[in-house]
Amino acid sequence: MINVGIAGIGFMGMIHYLAYQKLKGVKVAAICEQDRTRLNGDWRTIKGNFGPAGKKMDLAGVERHDQLDEMLANPKLDMIDICLPPAAHAKVAIAALKAGKHVFCEKPIALTPADAKLMVKTANRAGKQLMIGHVLPFFPEFAFAYEAVTSGKYGKLLGGHFKRIISDPQWLKDFYDPQKVGGPMLDLHVHDAHFIRLLCGMPQAVFSSGRMRGEVAEYFTSQFIFPDGRLVVSAVGGIIQQQGRGFCAGFEIHLERATLLYDFAVIDGKPEVNMPLTLLTADGKVVRPKMKSSDPVDSFANELTEAVSTVRSGKPSKLLDGELARDAEILCEKQTASIRTGRAVRV
Repeated sequence: MINVGIAGIGFMGMIHYLAYQKLKGVKVAAICEQDRTRLNGDWRTIKGNFGPAGKKMDLAGVERHDQLDEMLANPKLDMIDICLPPAAHAKVAIAALKAGKHVFCEKPIALTPADAKLMVKTANRAGKQLMIGHVLPFFPEFAFAYEAVTSGKYGKLLGGHFKRIISDPQWLKDFYDPQKVGGPMLDLHVHDAHFIRLLCGMPQAVFSSGRMRGEVAEYFTSQFIFPDGRLVVSAVGGIIQQQGRGFCAGFEIHLERATLLYDFAVIDGKPEVNMPLTLLTADGKVVRPKMKSSDPVDSFANELTEAVSTVRSGKPSKLLDGELARDAEILCEKQTASIRTGRAVRV
């Protein structure tokens, strides 16, 4: 049995708690939260943009802490699941690793590449797994794309375009604070930066243009430049001021013998699949593969299954590895630098 302690019971902490209930051989043995109401199991104030609404939870058998040091000292715990605000990721992850715990931490890995590198270094020194919750590869459409690319079934990857745009999250007061959340680049686009790094490797340079809001990028397009000039990869991300489209994401991925298309949006509060996952094959066929589940919590359960398997095996995860997340952080920093300077920036 893998015993997990969750640090932070907000929306993502609740989603992780629910996802763990779907897993075998793992138990949420402890939680840490300073809000006494939530610590006592009343989660009705928790709200998010997917999944179930918060409710009163039966936390019988779950140890409850209001101080992190107390939970980290708990000898029963094998892994700490960090669902705290991004500004706390590095400090808490490093403390947990030094306490001899494996760490699963929500994205982004940290707010600066320097902190991300220190987290990876600490994990290596401690001999513990550092896993970062980039959940995108566990959503059915992205999982299909990952398999299509890495299997070589449709030939070599030629490139692709990725998008991830939201309406202005006016309810998040610290969203544009580089010291607390990091804005759209680190809260939103980092998903696609990670997926691009996963599929294509690390580019040698990036060129981005866009608008800044204070110190963070607000809306931007990026070209990722690779040694093989035939690998053409781009992305668009950021926020728009109109609230009618709350979210949109998708991709067009080019392979030698196939093209993958996907486009999803939330319009007027309702999900719309503008283009279900579609496979265009070299022989002219149009195929729409059947996806397994539309419940986002299932994708998080798959992600956490990978995390638990990584702890059991002691081998880094190809999808959750801290070094991949560190590289995504570096890409985001370089893209912001390119916007500021108006020039391509070496990675």
